[in-house]
Amino acid sequence: MINEENPITNVPEDSCWGYLDTAEVGRLATSVDNQPEVFPVNYVVDGQSIVFRTAAGSKLEDIVTNNRVAFEADGWTEETGWSVVVRGKAEVITDEAELALCDKMPLLPWVPTVKRNYVRIQGDQITGRTFAFGPEPKDN
Repeated sequence: MINEENPITNVPEDSCWGYLDTAEVGRLATSVDNQPEVFPVNYVVDGQSIVFRTAAGSKLEDIVTNNRVAFEADGWTEETGWSVVVRGKAEVITDEAELALCDKMPLLPWVPTVKRNYVRIQGDQITGRTFAFGPEPKDN
């Protein structure tokens, strides 16, 4: 049922991770030299962190230059939607044991390019909201 009086609801932190686990694509936001960049990435939730793969290039360079990032994912149906934002630090995974675990994650590249780098986002803050879609309110 659509709540016309309060169509936006804040999501508790533990539920935010559950929402993130239902999506496969999100957006990585970085900033270098005061210039924002946004990259679509496919990802997996690993505990309370986000893991994605990337090739050498601007995403990886941005993370090395400034590891403070934001990550956003969302989902929707005809009646409702949700959005979750994670703010935190991104780090390239270099530990051999952790890399072996990452290789077993269901994380395949979208395009047929070699993506040997795994990146983990550890969130300092996670926020989420759900939205009830409905007709535009009528003026009385």
